Amino acid sequence: AARACRALHDGPRFRGRFDMFERQPAYLQTTLDHGFRIPADYHDHAEAFAAAERVLTATDTTTVPCNNDLLAGNFIEDGDRMWLIDYEYSGNNDPCFELGNIWSECALSLDQLDELVTEYYGRPLRHKTARAHLQGIVAKYGWTLWGCIQYGSSAIEFDFWDWAMERYEAAVAEFRDPNYVRLLDDAAATD
Repeated sequence: AARACRALHDGPRFRGRFDMFERQPAYLQTTLDHGFRIPADYHDHAEAFAAAERVLTATDTTTVPCNNDLLAGNFIEDGDRMWLIDYEYSGNNDPCFELGNIWSECALSLDQLDELVTEYYGRPLRHKTARAHLQGIVAKYGWTLWGCIQYGSSAIEFDFWDWAMERYEAAVAEFRDPNYVRLLDDAAATD
């Protein structure tokens, strides 16, 4: 997975960009404009989300072509090569968002995230692992609203509310974790 991401990220830049710090407020506005249901205490975690934004945007602005939607089903392996599919949300983005979103969407452990980041960068980098972890939390919080929009508008027979709440509850648990401040500090540091 890390090599497939690296190959994509080393390729030609995409025309557009994807930034969850732009998407999340747009998704929130859509929920408000249409009266879509969101978690009752969603706004209670805005400061924790903003703290992640401050750290992530102040420390590294590198963007590369990213898929931005690498759930397990969007990796196809044929025995010789791993393919990344479904580029609906593709755009230039922080490579650590891609890695963190993989951690989030594929339900990897933190040890597996560390392995993914180490394989991607070719060596252990604590600040990059912290950055990917933080981006994964950001993804969970932002994708929550995408799920709420789908719950309120999609005709697809799928429980988007449960999908959204799974991500939301995981993001909230991370925001409330006593180690969240340390995670912010680790992401802001360099190795």
